[in-house]
Amino acid sequence: MKISVLLLGGAVVVLGVGAAAAALLLHDGVSASATPTRAEAFLARNARLLAMPSNARAMVNPLQPTAENLREARLHFADHCAICHGNDGNGDTMLGRGMYPKPPDLRMANTQNLSDGELFWTIEHGVRFTGMPAFGGHGSTDDSWKLVLFIRHLPQLTAEEGMEMGRYNPKGPEDREEEQDENDFLNGAPAQGTPQPKSSAPPRH
Repeated sequence: MKISVLLLGGAVVVLGVGAAAAALLLHDGVSASATPTRAEAFLARNARLLAMPSNARAMVNPLQPTAENLREARLHFADHCAICHGNDGNGDTMLGRGMYPKPPDLRMANTQNLSDGELFWTIEHGVRFTGMPAFGGHGSTDDSWKLVLFIRHLPQLTAEEGMEMGRYNPKGPEDREEEQDENDFLNGAPAQGTPQPKSSAPPRH
């Protein structure tokens, strides 16, 4: 009798924990615009660290933060990462705001306190159940290590570097058309869509 009561009690506890976990995960329905609770953030952060191989956390960046490596990483970040993370790493972009969870501010301690190996592993393998894809498996790992260098540099990013990155951000059709109009104007050609002046001469009969 006592054993059955204990088993029943254990089942109730398990169901309660499961219900609590479901409530945390679905605290705002299935909306991606919600903000994760502190409990969710804590569980997700620790689950990611537990899933990461211990030898990955101990990896050391084999590359040095030379001007060339940082520039290559900066332009790579602008072309591939800024659409979600922003050029300055703050994560406050149109796509970033629509994600669940939102991209972290890469300049803050939660990211900067990670080891080089943890940053590298995240870039290479991504993070499940988030918008962070895996970028590894496409040849050399140098690009990922250079991105680690750039993430470390983000808190010191200069306005000039940010402006340069803006020229390498992906552009949509409207942006490209506007850019072409500007180039045409600077080269002396009329911008696309600009009506041509009509001749004032009378029509010939």
